[in-house]
This record gives sequence, C-alpha cells and structure tokens, in this order.
Amino acid sequence: MKPRIALIAHDKKKDEMIALAGEYLGFLKGCTLSATGTTGGRLINELGLEVTRMHSGPVGGDLQIGAQLVNGEIDCVIFLRDPMTPQPHEPDINALVRACDVHDIPCATNVATAHLVLSQLMARA
Repeated sequence: MKPRIALIAHDKKKDEMIALAGEYLGFLKGCTLSATGTTGGRLINELGLEVTRMHSGPVGGDLQIGAQLVNGEIDCVIFLRDPMTPQPHEPDINALVRACDVHDIPCATNVATAHLVLSQLMARA
C-alpha cells in the first residue's frame, strides 16, 4: 500500500517544505498526499505533485487532516511548525498533534525529524 502522508507548513516554513519535498520528490510521487490549502497549492505548482488539498489551516484545514487521521486515512504527518509566530488557530494545531499521539501516527514538526521519518518510510516502500 502507498504511504499516505499529510504535509502542512506554517507561512514562514513553506519554503522549507518545498525544499524538503523536492529532496524526496521521487518517493512522494508514489505516495498519497494530503495538504492544507496554500502548502498543497505550492507542492502542486512548484513540484508537480498530486495532492488532495484541504482548506488552509486557519479555516479548518488542520481539522480536516485530523479527521482523515482519525479515520485511518493518514500514515504520517509532516507539519513544519513556526514556533516563533503566534498562530490564531493554535487549538486546531494542538488537536492535530494530539490526534497523532492518540492514534500512534508519526508527526514530524521540524525538518530534521521529517528527514528521519521520510527516510524510514522510503526504506520500507
């Protein structure tokens, strides 16, 4: 089965997400990808990835991905968070990370951890 990966990046982390996805482009092309709105749009437009786009995070996209996760439709979350900028939807972010913990889903919140998770998924594919 193809890995099902959610990709999320706060505004100041979107360039890092594009760079990260570019490094794993061949692998990610073989995955089922979901992403929040703007991040998904950039992944599609800049890297040519096939991505199911949710709403942007502040208007419910994090919650949509959380629902997919709870329904067993996500195997891994790459969520490049910006810890230095307050987010108006912080409760939604916390709910998504909590859902990862509750459902034992890997959740990488920085580039270093994302490399570890993606490398491991790629080795198993």
